[in-house]
Amino acid sequence: MGEMAMAGYGLDKAVRASVSFDTPCGALLRELEQIWTDIGEREQDKNRMFLELETECMRVYRRKVDSANAERAQLRQSLMAKEAELKALVASIGENTTQFKVDEKHTSLKEQLAAVTPLLEELRAKKEDRIKQISNVQSQIEKIKAQISDHNYQNNDGSVKHLNDDHDLSTRRISDLQMQLRNLQKEKSDRLQKVFIYVDEVHSLCAVLGMDFAKTVKEVHPSLHGTNSENSTNISDSTLEGLAQTILKLKAEKKTRVLKLQEIVEKLHKLWNLMESAEQERRQFTKVAVVLGSNEEEITSPGILSLETIQETQEEVERLTKQKASRMKELVLKKRLELEDVCKNAHMEPDMNTAPEKIIALIDSGLVDPCELLSSIEVQIAKANEESLTRKDIMERVDKWLSACDEETWLEEYNQDDNRYSAGRGAHLNLKRAEKARILVQKIPTMIDNLIAKTFAWEDERNVPFLYDGVRLVAILEEQKLRRAQREQDKRRSRDQKKLQSLLLKEKELIFGSKPSPKKTNSFNRRTSNRHSNGNGAGFMTPVPRRVSAGSATPELLTPRSYSGRYNNYFKENRRLTTAPLNFSAVSKEDSMSSFASISGSEPDSPLYLH
Repeated sequence: MGEMAMAGYGLDKAVRASVSFDTPCGALLRELEQIWTDIGEREQDKNRMFLELETECMRVYRRKVDSANAERAQLRQSLMAKEAELKALVASIGENTTQFKVDEKHTSLKEQLAAVTPLLEELRAKKEDRIKQISNVQSQIEKIKAQISDHNYQNNDGSVKHLNDDHDLSTRRISDLQMQLRNLQKEKSDRLQKVFIYVDEVHSLCAVLGMDFAKTVKEVHPSLHGTNSENSTNISDSTLEGLAQTILKLKAEKKTRVLKLQEIVEKLHKLWNLMESAEQERRQFTKVAVVLGSNEEEITSPGILSLETIQETQEEVERLTKQKASRMKELVLKKRLELEDVCKNAHMEPDMNTAPEKIIALIDSGLVDPCELLSSIEVQIAKANEESLTRKDIMERVDKWLSACDEETWLEEYNQDDNRYSAGRGAHLNLKRAEKARILVQKIPTMIDNLIAKTFAWEDERNVPFLYDGVRLVAILEEQKLRRAQREQDKRRSRDQKKLQSLLLKEKELIFGSKPSPKKTNSFNRRTSNRHSNGNGAGFMTPVPRRVSAGSATPELLTPRSYSGRYNNYFKENRRLTTAPLNFSAVSKEDSMSSFASISGSEPDSPLYLH
């Protein structure tokens, strides 16, 4: 074709003949020229046709050149656009630029495009991934923000939300967004935990108060009940504030109900104790009764503060109050008997202003409220119990003294028994008891002196007399000392009289000679009905004390007989005796002899005789 072009520009025949036949165009040109020669065309015509042929070839070449130029320009523009996009992607993604540079060894445009296109496709895919990643993080951020701010967040189509700003797709931005997301997730977790704590507290309070939990929390926000998903639970500031306010209201209501129920239960306890209600009757309100001794925080039983429970307790109080009016007289009299028992055990005199006959008269007249009268008696019982504790030491000493007096009485009767040294059953036991009784009797004066000192100390400390069944104990003890002293004097007189009679008897024997002495009468045989013997009649038991007339001044009367209820009779007898002068002139000879035997000890021929 190059040779044809050169020939078309007016080349002569020699030049056209020199066109090489190695190319297809050259061979066709030689063949055309040979055809023209055979036809006989002129040289001018040949040149003209060659010129036309050349012009037509130039138009074809021009079209091809223009097309090639356009393609080259398009390739260059495409290459430039891809390179610009590549740079923009590299800049937005923030990747290393050396990794996405085109190799400079590529010279042709197609090679450059072939090298740029894979890089561009890789960056585009990476950009899409970054966009999806950032959009996903931003979507979660917006969702959590919407939950916290209580704004509706909706993305109904489910598609990934496209970014308005895709210039920065770097890993740094993703890291910042992820950090922001983590902070929001932590805040969400904290808020959710706080909401759960609030809801649990509301649930506990509603259970105690007997209120509808679902209705209560739904008034704060509907999502707080009936959902199992944490994402659906509202955690906004308004929800937290609503829950906090609800808890405050419930706590205030709980406090009010606790005070009210405690007041009702306190009345119920008083009525129970007053009416002495049975355990079965109290069992129904056992759970409610614990409210009285519990703090507000300790009251957690479900429904214990419900309006129904409070109403039932109030109705029980009203029912018992109605019953109380009809049983008040019986209760007051029962408390009076309790007061008398306490005073009797402590040998004190109860207040006669609350005597049973006066109580009945006051209640029947309606002048005194039975509750006030009952409270007054309860106060007296409390004071009596308190005073009995202060009298305990002295009363124990009085009991020991009375016990010693009983042993003294027994010893006197034992010494009057002529058969006390027989070998009957139980004799050795009585002998041992007699030994212990003699030791104890010797301590009686010391017991009385110590008891008087203790009583004086008690009276000085409290500035009141110590009364024993209405009589001052010191007066009784002093009188007993005088009587014991008088008894000792009478015993000495009896001994002297006995010695005098013995001397007179000896003088008579010297003058008239000895005579058989009359047989002594066994005084103890007169009391055989009070003994319990065995089959052969040799047994011996402790003799029963003799009963002497209350008007007698016999010393035995001054000694108490037992530990039992005869204490009161004994001290009443002493109160009667203290009003009359002492008279010991009527002491019988037999009693004088028995007293002498009890004091002087065993006879010389007795096994108990002490040398």
